[in-house]
Amino acid sequence: MQDNWESLTRECMDCRECALSQTRRHVVFGVGNPQAEILLVGEGPGANEDQQGIPFVGKAGMLLDDMLAIIGLDRTKVYIANIVKCRPPNNRDPMNVEQDACIGYLRRQMALIRPKILVCLGRIAAMRLIDPKFRITKDHGVWFDVDGMRMTALYHPSALLRDPGKRPETFDDLKSLQREIGRVCERTELNRPW
Repeated sequence: MQDNWESLTRECMDCRECALSQTRRHVVFGVGNPQAEILLVGEGPGANEDQQGIPFVGKAGMLLDDMLAIIGLDRTKVYIANIVKCRPPNNRDPMNVEQDACIGYLRRQMALIRPKILVCLGRIAAMRLIDPKFRITKDHGVWFDVDGMRMTALYHPSALLRDPGKRPETFDDLKSLQREIGRVCERTELNRPW
């Protein structure tokens, strides 16, 4: 049987595979263009996301929107998801058992979207999707080929809010992302110079 968005969404919304399901307000499934060639993956919902059921809607989300705008993107041209779909208490890092319970939903989203580029937002997503030994301070902006996709990681927007000193590096990483999109993507309108 072939997977589809409707069945995957319904199954995810009913999930009770880990303890996060007991404290959530909303499952934060994902948002954006399901035919996008670019997938952005964060670690998990925060308080604002849990309240609204949409990823990246708080201050970090506003910064992410600004980051996308710098390279001519917005939420209609990408898809945004998380490693876990329910908020970890007090915005702590999602535990491995929680990631393990939820990663199948993300993998199925990836199979439906079939992105050419996957951007991990922060170390948790990068450690899960690129390499368990990934170090965000050393490896951000580096490109990897994983499962037929080009992958990279940026500092998580919340990290940039805490440490604005990382923004110049992130700007360089965004320029690299824009070049890679122009190189490998067909359906995105980014084949224009800076």
